[in-house]
Amino acid sequence: MPEQSRLVILYDGVCGLCNRLNQFVLKRDHHDSFRFASLQSEFAANVLKRHGCNPNDLDTLYVIVGQGEPSQHLLSKSNAAIAILRRIGGVWAMAAGLKILPAFLRDKAYDVVAHHRYRIFGKLDACLIPEQRDRAKFIEI
Repeated sequence: MPEQSRLVILYDGVCGLCNRLNQFVLKRDHHDSFRFASLQSEFAANVLKRHGCNPNDLDTLYVIVGQGEPSQHLLSKSNAAIAILRRIGGVWAMAAGLKILPAFLRDKAYDVVAHHRYRIFGKLDACLIPEQRDRAKFIEI
């Protein structure tokens, strides 16, 4: 994953956990490494269709690597989460150690959290509007 390219996080715009993840990333994005788009956006739907993914599946976190480049690809579920933490760096980069676990086990744990996320973290009525200083990082607000 080239360090120069930005990662685009595709998240469920009405999920409390996803919005907390975005706030977590924004607070630690010291190198302007991330952009964000709601899974409910037309942008996300087009990207997901292009990669053969279901744009109506709101239970999956995606990261676009190499947005707009010929090598563009998607990471999903635990691989997406690990890529985000690695890019943030510092102590969070140690999450890369989770790669020693098979993806099916990591994704099973991801699915359990995703299944219960609305009950635990809440569901919003609409996508949150980011603060003015961060709006340029969000695609299709």
